[in-house]
Amino acid sequence: MDQIVLQAMQKWPNVPHCYGWLALDARGAWRMRDEQAQQQNLPGDKIMHTALVGFINRNYKADEQGCWYFQNGPQRVYVDLALTPYIAHTDPLQGFVLQTGEAMSAIDSVMLTEEGRLLLAAPGQIAAVDDRDLAQCLAQLRMEGEIVSDEILLEWLATSADKRVLSWQQAETTIPVTRIAAKNIASAFGFVPKPRQT
Repeated sequence: MDQIVLQAMQKWPNVPHCYGWLALDARGAWRMRDEQAQQQNLPGDKIMHTALVGFINRNYKADEQGCWYFQNGPQRVYVDLALTPYIAHTDPLQGFVLQTGEAMSAIDSVMLTEEGRLLLAAPGQIAAVDDRDLAQCLAQLRMEGEIVSDEILLEWLATSADKRVLSWQQAETTIPVTRIAAKNIASAFGFVPKPRQT
């Protein structure tokens, strides 16, 4: 965390937490959700200010219950997550980069949802791949050593009983791809998609 944030937390330790006002969308954009956006279940306004986005990224953490938040000075601003705590983007030099700007560490698990959302897991990280980068990633899918066609992939996604082994290949690494229902992502990876005051 930024030093100024740590100092503010010490100076004002009992500032109430904030819920529902900040969201991370499925493409990795931070969104400010005013009362109208919250009441009408709208995504909110995309935060475009570069310095503010950098400040949020540097001070983004999870609490012991798996609720993700941005530490805004002395106040925790809890984040509503559209998919996962991290969104990954492809990068020609680093492989995958999270919305926070960090390179994703060694990927050890690859999953697809019933809707075809690609999820990557690494130690301490679960990230959905930005859908705009999905086409590039699909070229890394293999079945029996062959690149998977769209038709075969759709068949595999539609039939949970399909026993054919789908794998994901990057450089020298081959990882089996598993199915995960979108509704089970949060419980499987221990995070709270919409933290609220209890």
